[in-house]
Amino acid sequence: MKRRYLLLLIIVLLGAAGWGPFTFFGSDSNNLQPGTTTDWVGQEARSINSQAGNIDQSVLKLSLNAYLNARHRGLDNKQLLTIIDYSKPSTERRLWVVDLKSSKVLFNTWVSHGKNSGNLLATSFSNEPGSLKSSIGVFLTDQPYMGGKGYSLRLNGLERGINDNAYRRSIVVHGAWYVRPDVIQKYGQIGRSWGCPAVSPDTAEPLINTIKNNTLVVVYYPDRKWLRTSPFLATG
Repeated sequence: MKRRYLLLLIIVLLGAAGWGPFTFFGSDSNNLQPGTTTDWVGQEARSINSQAGNIDQSVLKLSLNAYLNARHRGLDNKQLLTIIDYSKPSTERRLWVVDLKSSKVLFNTWVSHGKNSGNLLATSFSNEPGSLKSSIGVFLTDQPYMGGKGYSLRLNGLERGINDNAYRRSIVVHGAWYVRPDVIQKYGQIGRSWGCPAVSPDTAEPLINTIKNNTLVVVYYPDRKWLRTSPFLATG
């Protein structure tokens, strides 16, 4: 009986110290607790938007919800989230990397889409090898490597029929000369890749080193099928 009381006392003390079994991120005031998913998403969205006013609030909340669903599956490693919004033109900074431990925006930069996805605007996406189109959906980063495009980062597509061919299609983050402001000034848009989310050469290495090794990437486009069927976008 004494042992039972002692065990209960220890559990209470640990809970009071913030070590309870339901602590989601750690011990600071922004932690997600049971039943407060909506509150956490709203709070994170406001904090991120205050630093990056160019991110659409609905896309941000959708991406945060996808992150939570992925984390519940044990897929998150570093509490980092990369968001790409392909509903925006390529002239805009449409890639963001957010540190969810500190609610800080680490990167906000330009990113390419595939040659056959569109010109200034991406409007067509594919999961098929050889399509030269971008893929949408939820991805998990792999390990970086040196390849034909230099320092690059493989992406694993997590959604069957949507992006699960990404790895064998060699859809990777890499640096490209055509993703620069001077290219926008000259041509009215950044260059296009063969489906990869390419970034500027100056950005590639620090960005890859930040998001490598099992962090979440959400590539958004208002595709009805994906929005309706993705298991990562389910709420409640």
